[in-house]
Amino acid sequence: MLNALWNPITVGDIPLPHRLAMAPLTRSRATPEGVPTELNAEYYAQRASHALIITEGTQPSADGQGYPVTPGIYTEEHIAGWRKVTDAVHAADGRIVIQLMHAGRIAHPDSTPHHRQPVAPSAIRPQGLTFTPSGMQEMPEPRELSTEEVAATIEDFRHAAAAAVAAGADGVEIHGANGYLVNQFLFPSANQRTDQYGGSLDNRIRFAVEVATAVADEIGAGRTGIRISPGNPFQLNDLVEIDPHELYPHLLRALAPLNLAYLHIGHGGDEELLHTLRKLWPTTLLLNRAGADIATRAKDVEDGVADVVTVGTMALANPDLVARVRSGASLNTPDPNTFYGGGAAGYTDYPALTA
Repeated sequence: MLNALWNPITVGDIPLPHRLAMAPLTRSRATPEGVPTELNAEYYAQRASHALIITEGTQPSADGQGYPVTPGIYTEEHIAGWRKVTDAVHAADGRIVIQLMHAGRIAHPDSTPHHRQPVAPSAIRPQGLTFTPSGMQEMPEPRELSTEEVAATIEDFRHAAAAAVAAGADGVEIHGANGYLVNQFLFPSANQRTDQYGGSLDNRIRFAVEVATAVADEIGAGRTGIRISPGNPFQLNDLVEIDPHELYPHLLRALAPLNLAYLHIGHGGDEELLHTLRKLWPTTLLLNRAGADIATRAKDVEDGVADVVTVGTMALANPDLVARVRSGASLNTPDPNTFYGGGAAGYTDYPALTA
């Protein structure tokens, strides 16, 4: 069954040597200004044997930042920092796309250099706590984006995609999942707008489609992916999905004509919906089954449910995961206490097979 993982595939414009890719995971190791460092370059280069690296969420603008010391991709300094990362990954014969993530209302002023109020589709305060430099805090009520600011935010995604390519990335992934800005526009629980971006289903998917259109227009559809998370139990805070069996097929039908490189699904457990989306999507489908073992993920490829599978914490703790899976070696155990701790611990110090 595992043999299904090792067949090469071309995803849009990106040829992959096999089908075991690395999922995006926030690691919080950039500078306070959002510039990736040599430590980031070492971390990603260690994992270059994955078929494709999808980076941690990277803010496309200053207002897109949700957490402390996360990377950005909208200034020349960001481009130079990411160039260290992409050069290191490519030197190790890897492929890497930068995930563009605008956090929207899942943010706190203390977590950003500018200390501004978070922005969102509507001024609805999210429930729950968020991590800040001084510890966990309640999130404040966000400021509603004006219609003109929504258009400007779409252009921020366009600019960030161009910057990612200028930094040497093989493409970008639009983060439309897990309760962040693109996702927030989809649900009335976060979006009560009365302009063309709120109300009807067509209006609520409009932001996602216009972001994808802008990015694909800027860097090419073959370098553009998008991530969604239907029914995902890790959906942040109080977002409520209304009839995902209507919402997500409608979104995919609107995105399909763009001929994007791939759709990345963070699977929430609804197998019927997953198979519906598989049938609707015209290009490559990446699938992340959080918590599933490698054999289960390989079966998704063998059965045609997915074309490529992504792994998260397994990739964190096992930089050489591909070699371990191929050889049947045991896996390192991830240490969650180090995930956001800064420095090399739990980042670049997991032992490799050759250590």
